[in-house]
Formats: sequence, structure tokens, C-alpha cells
Amino acid sequence: MYENLKKLSEDGVSIWLDDLSRDRIRSGNLAELVRDKHVTGVTTNPTIFQKAISGSATYDEQVRDLAVRRVTVDEAVRMITTRDVRDGADVLRPVYDATHGVDGRVSIEVDPRLAHETEATIAEAKQLWWLVDRENILIKIPATRAGLPAITAVLAEGISVNVTLIFSLERYREVMDAFIAGIEQAKANGHDLSKIQSVASFFVSRVDTEIDKRLKAIGGDAANALLGKAAVANARLAFEAFEEVFSSERWAPLKAAGATAQRPLWASTGVKDPAYKDTLYVDDLIVAGVVNTMPEATLNAEADHGAPNGDAVRGTYAEARKVIEDIEKLGISYDEVVQLLEDEGVEKFEASWKELLDATEAELTKLGGEA
Repeated sequence: MYENLKKLSEDGVSIWLDDLSRDRIRSGNLAELVRDKHVTGVTTNPTIFQKAISGSATYDEQVRDLAVRRVTVDEAVRMITTRDVRDGADVLRPVYDATHGVDGRVSIEVDPRLAHETEATIAEAKQLWWLVDRENILIKIPATRAGLPAITAVLAEGISVNVTLIFSLERYREVMDAFIAGIEQAKANGHDLSKIQSVASFFVSRVDTEIDKRLKAIGGDAANALLGKAAVANARLAFEAFEEVFSSERWAPLKAAGATAQRPLWASTGVKDPAYKDTLYVDDLIVAGVVNTMPEATLNAEADHGAPNGDAVRGTYAEARKVIEDIEKLGISYDEVVQLLEDEGVEKFEASWKELLDATEAELTKLGGEA
């Protein structure tokens, strides 16, 4: 069953689900996805939790108890989400053990309102690590300018990190530098490096959405020929950078000491333009040693009609570079686009967090009145 997903896994891609809910955990669905569809990890975000809490009575008992205790809405959100992440991590623990800690991970992010505050991000990450209390989780920290030193500091504490909201190749290199600095400090602090894992979440589909919009505004054969090509090219060049950094002299002694390279994670892999095949950001980005985190619709599409055909990344770097160069020749600034996407990404995460707070507050009010 699900031969496409089996093939994808055999090609060295870790399949993670970009979704989590208490219903999914309690119904056994998450365990089924692990067993049948080769899912080896889970990522979460505020929108996922907002939809879960608003759309299910499964949370009512806990929300009612929180309402009776008169906790703040911020505390309620943390109690609810960390419980789901803890339970999800327990479901994935066998995968964690079988892969020696590489997979079997569940991600939970720091409050996105702290994206531009280094010290607050560090403190929040440490608090979440303690609160969930499972070694097979990842703390999500955004790759903002303020996030970079936070990534280093949190890794130095022996805490595993998912760096999120990466769009640009330059920022990705800064993220890898922050990661290695964190592992160097963790080693100096006496931590077991084999226990520390990290992924770098490189966002894919949003790059096409923004650049395609600009290409369509320009029009003509040259612009039209580049539609739907920027995101895959950008991600492929990110993997080229990954190979370079983690074959460097700086990384070698850390690897010898038991450290694992920070894996690229393809995020935002649901296709936004219906004109493109719905498995584009899976099949065209296959390469051993990466994670692809998929919304369930993309996971099901890949299972049903994906076309995994081995390594689709190595050997494509010159072609990918030409795509970016041709886009720039048309007057579209790569640097401007990726900075815009980072800024919008932080704003969207903050808006999603507010929606999560609002939804939780509404449930606290409703169920508190029934207590």
C-alpha cells in the first residue's frame, strides 16, 4: 500500500505531517499515518491549533478546567497546545527510537510576537522545552535577524530546534552558521551532541506565489516561461548550500563528536496555483537527507498519484541558478522578494496567533459559563 510514499521514504526523504489535533491523536489516526503512510514527524503552527480547538469538542474538558481556574488566555493556549505536542510526541516515540532520534519529532513554536526579541525568544524556547518535557520535540524559532542569536543560544542549552520562515539563500547560510555556533557551544557546555537535532524550514510555495504574480504583470514569452520555476530553483540552491556547509572543515570535528547536520526541511509544500501539479513541491525536491512536511491533502495527493523518481536536486544547480538570474534580468529583485516574504511571514504568524488567542478566549468564556 502507498507505494509512492514508500518510494519517497526509500529515496531518503523524511515525510512529516503539517497538522496536529487532539482528535487525530485520540482516534488513532496519527498512529495510522505513521504505520501506513510512512509519516515520521509532525509540524504545527497557530492556524493548525486554532482550527483544532474551534472545531472539536475534544478540548472542552480541559478548556472548562482552565476557565474555572481563571487562567489567562496566553496560559490557556500554552496548556492546550503543549498537551497535544506531548501526546503527539508519545505517539511518535517509537519512530524516534528506531531512527536514533533523527525522526519521530513534533515541532512547537515560540510565540511569534517575540520574533524580533532575542532574549524573550530564548526564554520562551527554554520554557516550552521544559513544559512539554519530551526529548523528541523541536522548538520552532523564526529565522529573523533577532532569531539568529536565539537559535545559537537555545542549541547551546542542548535543546533541539526547528528554524522556521526561511526564504532567502543568504539568510539560510546565516541560519546554518547560527546552528554550527550553537553546536560548538553545546559541545563546550558538555552536552551529548547526538541528542541535539535541528531542521531548517525553507519555505517553498510562497516564493512562486510572489514571483509568479510579478512575472504575470510583466507578461510576454520570457516571463511566462519562468512561471512556477522560482520556488523549486530556490530550494535546490539551498540544498547546494547545505552540501557545501556540512562538508566544511568547521563542521568535521563536530560530526566526529557525534553531531548531526541540520537537515533542510521543505515547508509550505501545498501548491497554491491549481495550474501546477499538486505534488510539484514533493516530486521535484526529492533528495536524500531532507524532510518534506506536507499538509494532509498533499500527503494524500502524493500517495495517490505522485511520481517520485529518485534524486531530483543534485546536478540541477546550474539550471536553478539560471532561473534566478533570468528572473532578475526581467527586473524582479530576488532580494526584495525574499525580504518581503520574511516580513509577511512574521505578520501572518502573528495574525494566526491572535486568531488562536481569540478562539481560545471564546471557548474559555463559553465553557466557563457552563461550569
